[in-house]
Amino acid sequence: MEIDDLITPASVIANLRVANKRQALQELARRAAPLTKRDERSLFEVLWERERLGSTGIGNGVAVPHGKLAQLDRLHGLFARLERPIDFEAIDGQPVDLMFLLLAPENAGADHLKALARVSRLLRDRAICEKLRGTDRADALYALLTDRAASHAA
Repeated sequence: MEIDDLITPASVIANLRVANKRQALQELARRAAPLTKRDERSLFEVLWERERLGSTGIGNGVAVPHGKLAQLDRLHGLFARLERPIDFEAIDGQPVDLMFLLLAPENAGADHLKALARVSRLLRDRAICEKLRGTDRADALYALLTDRAASHAA
């Protein structure tokens, strides 16, 4: 599974302006709704419920909010570079400014875990994260995220 199996240029947000975790998840749900053809409220509820189990902030300014919905037919991703870092209760206590939303069908089991591992591996690479932080253009972010040479090195 590759990152470009999860996102398209339309699912990359270059400068998301949010003030806190709840607002970030609401905005990601709003933006993901037309991509997934699901209503914003159900997306937000799944994300918020997962977040209540423990933060999806994985450290180094990165969060990977995720959830499963019965009505989805495939995995969907959405990447956002935040305009300003926010507190996300990440495991390292650092604010988050890079978010990769992952939504999976309820029965996705292994595929969901593979996608989470793939995204986490990519975004644990500090060099890639610095490049992502260094641009505010959605097309450049998409290119960085889907560059197979860089993403396989991660």
